[in-house]
Amino acid sequence: MNQILDTLPKGIWKNKDAKFLDPVSKSGVFLREIAKRLMIGLEKQIPYKQKRINHIYTTQLYGIAITELTSLLSRRSVYCSKTANGKYSVCDEFKTKQGNILYERLQHTWDNGKCIHCGASQEVYDREDTLETYAYPFIHTDITKKIFKNMKFDVIVGNPPYQLSDAGHSRSASPIYQKFIQQAKKLNPRYLTMIIPARWYAGGKGLDEFRNEMLTDKRIRKIVDFENSNEVFPGVDVAGGICYFLWDRDNAGLCEVINFHNGSEVKSERALNEFSILIRQSRAIPIIRKVIAKKENGGKRLSDVVSSSKPFGIRGHHTPSKSGIPCYFTQRQGLLFVKEEELSDNYNFLNKYKLLIPRAPIAGQTDFSKPVGFYYDGNIRIAKPGEACTESWIVAFYSKQLKEVIAFKSYLFTKIFRFLLLQTVVSQDVTRANFYFIPDLGKYEGVYTDEMLCKRWGITKEEWKYIDSKIKNIGGNENDEVDEQ
Repeated sequence: MNQILDTLPKGIWKNKDAKFLDPVSKSGVFLREIAKRLMIGLEKQIPYKQKRINHIYTTQLYGIAITELTSLLSRRSVYCSKTANGKYSVCDEFKTKQGNILYERLQHTWDNGKCIHCGASQEVYDREDTLETYAYPFIHTDITKKIFKNMKFDVIVGNPPYQLSDAGHSRSASPIYQKFIQQAKKLNPRYLTMIIPARWYAGGKGLDEFRNEMLTDKRIRKIVDFENSNEVFPGVDVAGGICYFLWDRDNAGLCEVINFHNGSEVKSERALNEFSILIRQSRAIPIIRKVIAKKENGGKRLSDVVSSSKPFGIRGHHTPSKSGIPCYFTQRQGLLFVKEEELSDNYNFLNKYKLLIPRAPIAGQTDFSKPVGFYYDGNIRIAKPGEACTESWIVAFYSKQLKEVIAFKSYLFTKIFRFLLLQTVVSQDVTRANFYFIPDLGKYEGVYTDEMLCKRWGITKEEWKYIDSKIKNIGGNENDEVDEQ
């Protein structure tokens, strides 16, 4: 948390007119630490301690709690009293119980079963009055006009809620943190800094527009990235890691990207919109550039070859039949049957050899600072002509010739292939879009090796060492070796 505040210019702590807002206050920790810094920074300007406290708390610090309970916790943390005007409050000038840490219970605004502000499910969140609504005030009303009366903030800082249930398939959840960032930008502060999941880099349900906004916004001047969320929140597992950023309204330019892994850091300065996603690891960028520059097969990518989800229109929980078309269900169920009329072959590859790869090849792994495997002999299948699969699989490649499918399989098993795939993966799921940086070689023959691809794409010894450190060996024990360039 203090690292996040350290991204702000040091002069802000000596500015007695600067105003700070935490629009998603939970425990009040941000406001409390800001108060500590201002107490030091303003000591010469306001020598008398109680006068300095009163000035900071009544004119500089503002918060919006996310629930009634967190409003009490925040006031207790910041004012040393759950009521701002209470007997034990450190500030003796507040006239109201809330002080400047506000909370108003709101209701969602439903339209066709969804909240028009946050996308929450009416089925899940249309609740009795004794339960929290989770209609967060900052994104459900024009809070500054209604409560803060058009006040201008110099700094907005916080750790927004990450997701809400959308009552989708298997009770799925949709990200919500991006809405807090977009709302904060509308207030046009001098500085905005928030800590959020890193999945927006390349994925996340409904985040395409938000990702484009972030990558093209040259006011994003710093991103600090943690592949392992435990380095930020011990004991908390956030798939794809955590990041925080600094948005500087008046100073556009390149972004400093800092990657943390096991306490070490790698820094780079770059334009965020060089690619359609944010490449988290700076050391991966020159490798990707080299591969793309070769323009294999006219520059075609495997994202145009790999099938979409449900390649044969069959859901993963489909009930098998006693006879019909042989079909691979889940890895555990193996080859069963579906009725011919239940199957579609829109891609015209039913009667070809097909390399099937699991939709979730790294199920259970969320810490990508550790080497990732993706594909190995035990979790892929070669389906014969006439065989299909459910949505538990996607078709990575197909051909009339079995030997070409086997050749492609060797390409898939190279560490370089899987490393390029890793750059776009932010969860255990892999879809066709994740194959964007992997060249489609066109015709596949023979056996592909990492040594061959390093020479083909000009990958250096040092670059190979980095690739090798990020991807597990096939089988888990053998050591792949590549000659120096």
